[in-house]
Amino acid sequence: MVAAAAAMGAEREARACAALCGEPGIAEPLLCCLRGFAGSTAKRCKDKHLEEALRLLRALSEGLRALGEAEARPLLRCVLAFQMEATGSSSSFQKLEQIVTQLAVGKEALLAQEVGTLLAGLAPRGEVLSPGDLQSVCMFMEESSLGRQHWRQNLAPLVQRLATTLRWVLQSQPAPGGTWGYLAVKACLQLFQALPKDVAPLAWSAAGKSEALQSLLGLLLEVAWGKAPNKDTQLLAGTALSMLVNTTPQPERGASAVLALFQLSDRGVGELKFGELVVEAPPVLEPDGLEKLVLTRGLLTCCKMDILSCQLESFTHKACLLLDVVFPAVCALTKEQDCHYYCFQACARWLQRLRESLPAVWHLTGSRVLAWDSELLRQLTQLVWDNAETPVEGVSEFIHSSFRLLLEIYHLECQRFQDQERPLYQQMLQRVVSMPWQIKARYMPLCAVIPYLGSQQVLDAYPDLPQHLLSCLSTNHLCPAAAEVYKALVRQQCAERQDGPRGTEAALAERWALRWLPLLSQALCSPLPILHSNAANHLLAWTLRQLPAAQAPLAAQFGGRDTASLRAWVSLLKAQKSVAGTLPLRDEELERLCCCLGAREEGIRLAALSLLCCSPSTNQPLSSTEMQLLKEFLPLNLSCDSSSFRQLLQAAVKKALVRLRDSSLAQLRGKVARGTEGAGQLAQAVGFVEWLLQLSVASLSPGSNYQRKKTALLLLAAVLETCTDTWSPGRKKGQPPRTVGTLLSYARQGGCWDFFSQPNLLGLLSCLQDSTNEIRDLASELLVRYFPATFPEPIALALFQLAQDALGSPRVQEAEAGAVLMKTILQKSDSGTMKSLALEAEAALTLPNRGLCFAQHLLHVLQAQYAAACRDLLQAAAAAPMHGAIAALRRCLLQVPEVAASMQTAELAQSWQELLTRLVTTARDITSFLLGALQSQQGPGADEQAAAPSFADMGNAIGSLIMLGKGRGQEEEEEDSVLLSEEHSLILTCCWVSVKEIGLLLGGLAELLLAPAGSGSLLPLPTLQTAARVFQEILLRCRHWGAVEGCSMGFTKFCATLLNHPDTELQAIPQTMLEQGLEALSGPRSSSITRRAAGFPMLFLCIVSGEAPVQARPLLTRCVQTLLALATTALPQDWDQTLDLPQVCAFHVLQTLVRGAGLGGALLRHATPMVALALRGLGSPCWAMRNAAIQLFSALTSRLLGQQRSRGEGCAVEGVSLQAFLGQHPRLGAVLLAELGAATEPAPGGPRLRPALHAVLTLLAQLQPGTDGPGSPSAPFLGPLLGLAGSPIYAVRAMAAKALVPVVPPPRRRGVLLQLARQLPAAPGRLSSHNAVHGRLLQMRVLLAPAPGTSGLSAEALRPMTLELEARGWLLTPAQRCPLVRAAFLQVLALLPASFSPSFAQSIRGAVSAELGSLPPQGKPGCAELQVGLAILHQTMARFACSEAAWLAEGEQIGAVCSLLRQPNPDIQLAVLSWVIAEEGGTCKELEKALRLTLLESLGSVLRERRDKEFLRLYLEALLHLYRDPSSWSQEASRKLRGSSAACLEMLLHMVEADCPGPDLLFQALCAASLLLARRFEDVDGTLVERWCAALEACGRAASSEVLRLAAARALRTAGADVVRRSRHAACPSLVPVALRLINVAIHLLQDEEWEVRHEASGFASLLRPNPREPLRDGCVFVQDSVGLLGLLQLLLAEFGEHPETFDSLLQHLPVLDLRGIVEGLEANKATSLYKEDEPNVFAEPAILARQLLPVLLQLLGKAPAGSPLHASALRWLVATGPSILRNLRYCRHRWSHGAAARGGMKALGCARLHVAVAVLLVRAQLAAQALRVLGERATAVSGLGCGARELEQELELVQGLLAQHGLAPALSRGDVLGEPGPPSGAA
Repeated sequence: MVAAAAAMGAEREARACAALCGEPGIAEPLLCCLRGFAGSTAKRCKDKHLEEALRLLRALSEGLRALGEAEARPLLRCVLAFQMEATGSSSSFQKLEQIVTQLAVGKEALLAQEVGTLLAGLAPRGEVLSPGDLQSVCMFMEESSLGRQHWRQNLAPLVQRLATTLRWVLQSQPAPGGTWGYLAVKACLQLFQALPKDVAPLAWSAAGKSEALQSLLGLLLEVAWGKAPNKDTQLLAGTALSMLVNTTPQPERGASAVLALFQLSDRGVGELKFGELVVEAPPVLEPDGLEKLVLTRGLLTCCKMDILSCQLESFTHKACLLLDVVFPAVCALTKEQDCHYYCFQACARWLQRLRESLPAVWHLTGSRVLAWDSELLRQLTQLVWDNAETPVEGVSEFIHSSFRLLLEIYHLECQRFQDQERPLYQQMLQRVVSMPWQIKARYMPLCAVIPYLGSQQVLDAYPDLPQHLLSCLSTNHLCPAAAEVYKALVRQQCAERQDGPRGTEAALAERWALRWLPLLSQALCSPLPILHSNAANHLLAWTLRQLPAAQAPLAAQFGGRDTASLRAWVSLLKAQKSVAGTLPLRDEELERLCCCLGAREEGIRLAALSLLCCSPSTNQPLSSTEMQLLKEFLPLNLSCDSSSFRQLLQAAVKKALVRLRDSSLAQLRGKVARGTEGAGQLAQAVGFVEWLLQLSVASLSPGSNYQRKKTALLLLAAVLETCTDTWSPGRKKGQPPRTVGTLLSYARQGGCWDFFSQPNLLGLLSCLQDSTNEIRDLASELLVRYFPATFPEPIALALFQLAQDALGSPRVQEAEAGAVLMKTILQKSDSGTMKSLALEAEAALTLPNRGLCFAQHLLHVLQAQYAAACRDLLQAAAAAPMHGAIAALRRCLLQVPEVAASMQTAELAQSWQELLTRLVTTARDITSFLLGALQSQQGPGADEQAAAPSFADMGNAIGSLIMLGKGRGQEEEEEDSVLLSEEHSLILTCCWVSVKEIGLLLGGLAELLLAPAGSGSLLPLPTLQTAARVFQEILLRCRHWGAVEGCSMGFTKFCATLLNHPDTELQAIPQTMLEQGLEALSGPRSSSITRRAAGFPMLFLCIVSGEAPVQARPLLTRCVQTLLALATTALPQDWDQTLDLPQVCAFHVLQTLVRGAGLGGALLRHATPMVALALRGLGSPCWAMRNAAIQLFSALTSRLLGQQRSRGEGCAVEGVSLQAFLGQHPRLGAVLLAELGAATEPAPGGPRLRPALHAVLTLLAQLQPGTDGPGSPSAPFLGPLLGLAGSPIYAVRAMAAKALVPVVPPPRRRGVLLQLARQLPAAPGRLSSHNAVHGRLLQMRVLLAPAPGTSGLSAEALRPMTLELEARGWLLTPAQRCPLVRAAFLQVLALLPASFSPSFAQSIRGAVSAELGSLPPQGKPGCAELQVGLAILHQTMARFACSEAAWLAEGEQIGAVCSLLRQPNPDIQLAVLSWVIAEEGGTCKELEKALRLTLLESLGSVLRERRDKEFLRLYLEALLHLYRDPSSWSQEASRKLRGSSAACLEMLLHMVEADCPGPDLLFQALCAASLLLARRFEDVDGTLVERWCAALEACGRAASSEVLRLAAARALRTAGADVVRRSRHAACPSLVPVALRLINVAIHLLQDEEWEVRHEASGFASLLRPNPREPLRDGCVFVQDSVGLLGLLQLLLAEFGEHPETFDSLLQHLPVLDLRGIVEGLEANKATSLYKEDEPNVFAEPAILARQLLPVLLQLLGKAPAGSPLHASALRWLVATGPSILRNLRYCRHRWSHGAAARGGMKALGCARLHVAVAVLLVRAQLAAQALRVLGERATAVSGLGCGARELEQELELVQGLLAQHGLAPALSRGDVLGEPGPPSGAA
């Protein structure tokens, strides 16, 4: 209202100025600019108008200066009125201040008078200042010298008004989110800051003491002590108090006042003497320590240095505020659990102020502040380290700066006092090195200490640093920290080299390469995408800028042609181009770039594309080579699976388009020479954009898959955004230049760039009917944003009818499409179109406003559907479900800006209010009806249940509805089925989706209309209360999670809007609902115990999530405390397992609150009592309580440990240390320790179960070890965990061992291991407990296992422990009767391969060999005593033998491992095979070779024995794993298979053909058969090859499972290329049909919907590329699937073109569809079923493939000589299909001519099957015309055709033109733009 009044005043003054100004010709342009400024909403437009006004003012300065006072006064008043309007924007106010100052040159007194008059009008009689008035006071105080002069002269009234205002604000308590109180405190702050000398006498002089200022001081204290509407206001009050302290003329008095403030906060009551002002201390409303934070932060923010560092008289020693008052407060604050951000901000600011005041502090104290043995240094380092891992966002920056400042202060003191001993640096470095690399906080002090220690000393002390940085680069949250460490070290290395002897840049690069080239090379060559991209983005470009000479060693490193080298090479080129600006490519580099553009890996292709498109200068034109490469690349990459790939592709293409546009504009403006070359570049640029436009539109066909359509829409959006003149003032980036119209005119003169043509419009309209939200919404956005304002009327009418039909579809996707259509029609229609639409009668009365008209119509539709549902819900759910109309209302009311604007107009307010009231009432009735129907209740008047019905109740209710809908005569019993019938699904879908949409609609309406800029009067209190009851009913009576989740989104918006509204009545609505919910929670619930309390918990989550984050969240606190109290209530004596107990519901609500993303860290303050509750609940006798407790504990664990790592990251563990965890939650440690202590206490009756123990151990095991310091909070955990080694429960022992890792810091690990080793029994007689021995061995194993990225303890450090283990070697012998203990002992020994003496190592191997050699043959009874765990021992020994053989690489051990594979014991064999597959011991070439030969040698016998399937699968998988590298096959392997390869292949193929082994075994069998076929082809006859090919065809069908299709693709890659190559030799003509069948299978698999299958098949195509430069097996780079597909077509054309089978096999890929039947089905308007039959392969695109096959088929026909067998095949095909092709063409001509298709045109436009049928028909027709031309007279005998090639082509051209007009085919005139869709020339 204030802004509106100011705007009205400014406009009034402008009119008065225009009427009274003596020279209107001079003032009018200025007034025009000011009016434009006032009328603009976007800031950039406002600034543009003011800049124009300033420019005009300078030009008219002479004329304006000549104005007299009478003429100038109106103009000054006008500008000042606009300035008053602009007090909300500092930049606009400053510009207007410049205008006022220039206008008043020579008239300063007049200006001062006008300013005084203006400011005196703010609350002239001491009234309360409004927020707008306070904003004006602040702005004129801060930015206007005349404003300050006025306030100086009127200081006393101003202080009085501020006191009056602040008192009123504190008494009335306005809305929590309001700014009134904040602005009042800000005005006080600005006053004290701007007028310190004027304020000083009022506070510090007895004579000038001001009662008003004293009152204001008391009010500011109240705000600082907690009586504030929000936390920001409270913090600002502290800054205002500090600014008032700064006004003191004597620093000592200011220091005394500050000291009194701190003492007052400690006492809490008393009197404060502040200079001459005396006030009573206000009571602390919430004694949470926040008042100390307010004071401390305010002082450190702005208090003067001389006040902070002056001596305090009341102390016995030389004390100052900074060291003796503020620092203790800072230390206390950092131990608090709330306001972490502000506390550590205060800590960092304290260090900054100490750094600034060091000279003064030295002068005061006369000694060092941070001496090595000083308590202050100890406290500081402890404070920073203890909180270094705080997870609160923003705190890490303060911690980083704190480390930096601490070291800087320490360094300055050492310099000042000449101290050469600087142990702090080494201490900090050692602490960093001792921490695990996963802890992010360790890298901040490391960066800080590098400049003081030097790079060499850091790297020598921390040799693992490069490897740790590499690990960090593969972890998102650690990557920035690791990059900073790398940069700090490299910068330090460069600085050290430059400070020493002068070295060249090459020498610097050489020194860099010694340390960092391996790191960067390994990262850039890594197949892990996150590691590669982080290294390229964070390190590579920075390195080249810092050290340009580093390019040479990097380029030499990436010279190979393998995939990894290409990946790194293209990233290097991109970084070079970004640094150097240009990058000319030589022929060899261009060839490699083409290889990268066609590579299979998306990252390589994207990097190559980015290299083509990017340029530092946007007006650098694309070269012809770059455009040609883009034209080859883009069509092949439209159907990529990855969403990120599509986004990055669009971003790269957009950069290329910007370059084309800007370079073309530069040529048109004449900035570049316009010779022949320039004109050619301009034409090329226009042609490329036109080509891209046509490619995008052609790809929008419904016959395309989702990926192609989404990419095409993104590319079309890039074209329209870049090359159209739709400039939007509200957007800051991505805008075309204002002069783009020049380029548009040039392009359109050549017939190009018709962006809004009919075919383009129809292409986007077809996307509006897509089944996915993404396609529909993006197409609608492009239509609304770029296309002309209104649709052509015929299109609008057809669309409206289509939308009406779609809204009545039971399918959710179609109904949502109808909603999008309605919204788009509304946005693209005018009043004339509205009159033509068939709207409801009442809606037609509101035609003056389109939005209101449309909303009326949709509401009528909804009410009619509701009435139909009341009559027959089953029929309504099938023919007129309500969710489509509700979704359309939601989109039209909430997503159309024009509708929202019309709601703000006064003349339509009454109509909108009536409509919205009816809408909310209708939503209430529908909700009650639908939920009642699922409870066997009908109508809004039915009694509401307090809880959701059970699923059984809902099933019975729906069954009754179905019988009612089918009629009483059909009540016969139906066959019982476990599956829901379609009738059940129809009703459920109608109910749940409608309820979900109602929740979204009501929440969005509240958010839109109750926002600060909204019109709250449209939703009066009764309407909002009705909406609240609707939400409450849905959440209490609904069980469907999708409906609950959708409704919750709307309810959260609803609650957030109400809770932050200034009206207390509205705030009370969600508060009342919370109280009602808590009250209902304590009562008994429904009998159903499923679905985790249904939607009830979401009610609480939505309400508490709506609280403003800046508040103390009283509702959350109240809710959690009530739930905790309820959950701890004892169960009743007669509790029933079938009831939802209140305690269980409380657990579920707490779990929901913890998992809620909106609450964030606000819930962590309640974490300790919730953890205690969950642990207590785990011991409940009630199963439901235990189940709820474990869910709550799991949610708490995820919340406490912070963000989990994302997919694709290389880090396998989280990075929170136990020490940091306990520091963040200090009270939680006592809870966990209590549980551990109770578990280890001896019980009188023997061990007792502790249900919560395993949960505690699981939580501890997820943490990381911290640093080892005195008084570490993790030390008390060590004893109980060591004691749990003797637990009788195996799971407890195992988890206790894992939990020991974070408790033992790395420096103490050696001692704990030695302690554990000494506790092992030295002889069999000393064994007291097998459990304890086993537990200690498990603990030793986890402590010895090196953490990821580390090398573990050294052999020297472990020597004492190994001596103890050698003395206890009997634990491995049969003297130890427990096999599990022996296995655990061996696992410990296996972790120490290099630490034992040779004799003991030999004894270990001897014991293992003896045990494994003494095993009896399988199946002989009575040979061995049955022992528990014996199989585990044998498997452990077998794995140990394998690892030893891999480590020693000696023949004896290798032979022993091979002999284990020949043993009949299945446990041993499975262990060895699993070890081989898992690669547990790394790679040993000798062992792998021996195992390969052993497995091959035994393959025949294994296949003949046909043992269990799991063994056979593992055997084949291990064999394939060992032969994963094609070069690993040797002559010796061939000799092993000589004579048996055919038999093995026969058995494997029989296994595949039998189809009984299961998909996993079948996968391995087919791949193994392919391996044998590829390696022993000469031993295999043609029959086996054909059987193998038939198996591939069977497995590769689209209907087969994914595993089988993947097997077919991998088998094809393994052996298919060899078969195809052999078939091309003259000696093997019989293989040609097999080769063609294999290529046919590959074509199918290259279109598979699973990317992994396509990638495997692309490997086959890669191996068949013509003329590879290097050997195929080793040097081949696998190509992308679409490149591989075109490569196969090219191969067929080049190598198999003369074979008639080629033509026939390609024709199989042209589907035969009944076009007439499809069209008639569209026109029939049959009832839509709920379910749509899925396509077997949604990725395949028959229409696209048909267009790709066409040029190949045409060339096959053209190349074949006359009379060839291929001509005979073509003639047979023509006879079979020619007549039907002609009939279909004629049917299309008749059907789509003379407007006959107008009725179903829009529906046909979105029909995918029709588009495919039309595309295939056009391809077949072109092929038939070519066949007629080639066959000549032989084709005249074709019966039923009756035409020649010329006539058929004319018919085809006519039909294609007709279809193009209706959006069903590409336009003929653009065929030359798209080019021939055949095989590419260079892409492969």
